[in-house]
Formats: sequence, structure tokens, C-alpha cells
Amino acid sequence: MRDFHLPGRSAVYATNGLCATSHPLAAGVALQILKSGGNAADAAIAAALVLGIAEPQMTGIGGDCFVLLKPAGEERIVALNGSGRAPRGLLAADLRGRGLTAIPTYGVEAVTLPGAVDAFCRLNADWGRTPLADLLAPAIFYAEEGIPVAPRVAFDWAGDLATLQGSARDRYSFNGLAPRPGQIFRAPGQAEVFRRIAREGRAGFYEGEVAADIVASLRALGGTHTAEDLAATACSYAEPVSGAYGDLDLVEHPPNGQGATAILMLNILKHFDIAAMDPTGFARAHIEAEAAKLAYDARNRFIADPDETTRLDHMLSPETAARLAALINPARAMPAAAPLTEAIHRETIYLTVVDRDRMAVSLIYSIFHGFGSGFASERFGINFQNRGAGFTLTEGHPNEAGPGKRPMHTIIPGMIRKGGRVMMPFGVMGGAYQPCGHARFVSNLVDFGMDPQQAIDAPRSFSGTEGMQLERGYSEAVRRELAAMGHEVSIPETPIGGAQAILIGEDGVLVGASDPRKDGCALGY
Repeated sequence: MRDFHLPGRSAVYATNGLCATSHPLAAGVALQILKSGGNAADAAIAAALVLGIAEPQMTGIGGDCFVLLKPAGEERIVALNGSGRAPRGLLAADLRGRGLTAIPTYGVEAVTLPGAVDAFCRLNADWGRTPLADLLAPAIFYAEEGIPVAPRVAFDWAGDLATLQGSARDRYSFNGLAPRPGQIFRAPGQAEVFRRIAREGRAGFYEGEVAADIVASLRALGGTHTAEDLAATACSYAEPVSGAYGDLDLVEHPPNGQGATAILMLNILKHFDIAAMDPTGFARAHIEAEAAKLAYDARNRFIADPDETTRLDHMLSPETAARLAALINPARAMPAAAPLTEAIHRETIYLTVVDRDRMAVSLIYSIFHGFGSGFASERFGINFQNRGAGFTLTEGHPNEAGPGKRPMHTIIPGMIRKGGRVMMPFGVMGGAYQPCGHARFVSNLVDFGMDPQQAIDAPRSFSGTEGMQLERGYSEAVRRELAAMGHEVSIPETPIGGAQAILIGEDGVLVGASDPRKDGCALGY
């Protein structure tokens, strides 16, 4: 139990249904759908669509999604891959011929076809019970009437404003400026797109005038995207991957998502007595940072389009984790993981919903970087993702950019099982941090006995491309110890990630947790 003398947030308890999202209006919409007879799949879709208006710098219908779903009355978990593909005209050899060594992060070359709308339509058709038009109604309302910009959204918006170009700058800035908290953001063009999807289903987006706007806008920017590329967009089902840590099983979406990275991290952490460490001390932060370096190096080698990922078994094997763990020096930071492992081998929304029949949905939905590519369609203002920046231009690499391929994705929904029972859908936002965030969340539960809200609230650290970042929840003494071990320590300007979780209690009670680093909340009834 938390100390009620200190600022904090209580978990939310309910029995009939519960949702946790990064914005309170989206959580309210999800609850409204549940109360009106919709199930968890319906509520998740409706909330996600609203989040594209509430947090346009994080997500939108120009992006992708991944879903894990536990059907009502069952314990199996279904994975739905709603990530789009590169256009057929994207050729790595051509890009290398132009002198490029990487996909330009904010270039039209990074824009992959948007997969989320197709996945939402499939999710509703296969698992929902509310008409799609009813699920789009709240998004239409908010896109037309507007949403007051929330404090964390305003903070992120200001940091991402410089990426906006052309039509996107016209539609996603306020006379060239970022909004203040409370200013109203409207997206009437997207309201019209939502109406067309409500009338025509996926054809309202992937065909007709909306599709023509998407393709014409991208081609005007120099893209190779075609109407045929867009129309061919289709989500797909897959088998989740999983790994044990203590008495829990972490279940992840398979490649092209990076969920296997979190499982590998936990497999490495098993070789250390994490439970004996101070949860916010230097020893745990150091071991976790070194495990992350090794796991992320494996990710960069192996994770790719599902048709190209050939060494997943190697990545998830206990033997691989043991050999990697042996490379960690408990007293010294490694400068770089890649040379040591040769012989061994960013912006997002996350939401979760559980309904009265205990269908559970874990859904993550993103345009990648803040405002994605920085481009938007001319007529309807659809903000394009830059997920193609997840490709590599290294010739022969499984994740090499190519026609019709899906890039390696950072977004990963998660679920936790115990004794074969699904006990918690959860997710952690934050780009590359997500596998580390999943591993830390599970470790907080297993090693330190935290409840879901405590596990989310706890201070975070992450060793990535910008060195080792520690939130202000860590003491100066811990920072000094880590610096002495060779880590390049800094305090990030932005809190590390965000998270949502719902514990499905065996007693019939649902317990919702929502990250105070975001504007959102958990709501139940």
C-alpha cells in the first residue's frame, strides 16, 4: 500500500469492466462503450480513435497498431499485427545509390502504409459486438468539436513542433506555435475520414477520395506509394511468444514487433539476484542497463518482417541468455554490446480494457516519432507515420528495406500469465524503451512484490543511444556510483515512457493502474 502522506495515485478497483488509457476523455469513451453493451475490443477501438485527436503527436489513423486479445471465457491469447508495409517502389539499392546509409527519419522514404484502420476494422468484425459506426461516433464528435490540450500533451507538442512540415504544420500548429494547456485542438478533416469509414468500412479509408488524398500527397513529396499499395494493406494474425520470469509468464507480440527483446532481457536478468538489490539503487540500474544493451543488440540483428525473422528461437533460448549474461561485469559498464556479442550471435499510445466477461485487450497504436514523419495529407490532414525509419539499409540484413516489407517495430503490447491464467494486460510506452520497460515492470512485480500502480510509479532508468538516463526519482548518490562505473549519466528532459495495466483478480475484482507521467487514468464500473 502506498504512503498516503505522499503525492501519488491509488489503483482503481471495479468488477464489471475497466479501462486504462493515457487520456481521461479516451478512458471515458471506453467506459461509455462498455456500459452501453460493447465489449473490450469495441471499447479499445473507440478509445484508440479518440486518442488520435487527444494526442495527435503520439498517434493517429496514419499509423500502425499491434493487439493482444484474450477472448472471453478462454485463456488463450490472440495476436493481431496491424503494421503497414513499405511501398513496392522502396528499394534499398536505390537509396544506397543516392548515397544514403540510413532511411531519413523525417523523409518521405520513411513513410510506410498505415495499417491501424484495417486492423481496427478486422478487430471489430472478428471480435466486437458493436457496429463500427457507433465506435467511430465519439471520435467524430471530438474531431469536430475539439479537445482541450492536456498538460503532458502540450509539453510533448512543443518539443515535436519543429518536425511539422507543409500541410502538417498548418493543421497541427496554432499559427506556427505549440498549444498551451487548455487550448482547443480540432481536426475537421479527420472527422470527415471517420464518417467515411463509418459508412463504408475499411474501403472508406483505403479506397476512394481518402486513399487518393493519401497517395497524391505522398507522391507530391517524392514517395513511390501507389493506390495499389494502399489498397493491399491487410493486418494478420500470429502466435504470441512468451517467456517465464519467476512465477509469471510474459507474453509478447511476435516480430516484426520487438517484444522478444523484453523476454531476452528477463532471461538475462534471471542470472542475477535482482530481488536482493535496492529497487532504486545503482546495482539494479547497472545490471538492467547492461542486459538492455545485450538484448537490444540481438534485436537489431534478428527482428524484422515476420517472413524474414529466422533466428527467433536462438534469441529466446536460455543458452543464448546465459552466454550473454556472462558478458556482464557487475562493476563496470560495457562501452558497446555489438563487438562482445559477435560470437553469440519512440512515440506511442497504449491502452488496455477488460470487460465484464473478462475479454482482455492490450492495444498499442503509434505514428513512431513525435508527429511521425512530420508530413500530413493535403485534403484531410492525415498525419503520416515514419515507421520505415525502423528499416536498415545494410545489404542482406533481414530488416533491410524492401518492397512490401514490414519494418522492425518498437511498439509492443504485453500480457502476463500466472499458472496458465491471463492475469494482466499491460503496456509501456516510450519508443526504444519499451522492452526495458516491460522487463522492469515484470521485475517490479516478481522481485519486489509491488502492486501494478507501484510498479508503474517507480523511478525508471534506461541506457540507450543517449547514454544512461535516470529520472529524478533516483538519488544523486546513485548517479555518482553509476558514473564511476563508466555510465554516461544524465537526467532526461522528458519522463521515461508511460504505462497502463489491469490486474484481473481471481476474486472477480479488476485493478487498474495508470501512469502519472501521462495525463490519463483508469476508470471502471
